[in-house]
Amino acid sequence: MKYYIKQKVFSWGDKFNIFTGDGRTVYTVKGEVFSWGKKLHVYDENGDEAAFIHQKTMSLHPKYIISIDGEDVAAVRKEFTFLKPKYTIDGLGWNVSGKAWCHDYKIDNGYSTVAVISKQWFTWGDTYEIEILSEENEIEALCVVLIIDAVLDSQQAAENG
Repeated sequence: MKYYIKQKVFSWGDKFNIFTGDGRTVYTVKGEVFSWGKKLHVYDENGDEAAFIHQKTMSLHPKYIISIDGEDVAAVRKEFTFLKPKYTIDGLGWNVSGKAWCHDYKIDNGYSTVAVISKQWFTWGDTYEIEILSEENEIEALCVVLIIDAVLDSQQAAENG
């Protein structure tokens, strides 16, 4: 299934909608404005929290934890590299390959593709297309994409500011 994440332009703090190709919002992601480290809450169509993402602030490299139903299910870490970003996903057995810094990458489990991510150009605000190949990986894959976007956004802000 294909999903789209459109970052809200001119919003206070982080706010994303995740929607299907027909425009139906299936998840809303809201960030905490005043917190140590980035914290994102992912809400389903009914307004129930589907996942919680929080940054570990006492870490040498960016590290985020994905929690579902109060249980930590994965940790995503950006590794130190010189040429291109590399991400480690502990707990799910997934890998990220491709050009994450260009939002053109895929997530796989070592045997098959879990999700394919591509940036939609010439749109108002950043829009990403995420094709998730199995529904059972939906929320975890969406969380990994949100984390990679958060890391890239933090790096860009540090470079510009």
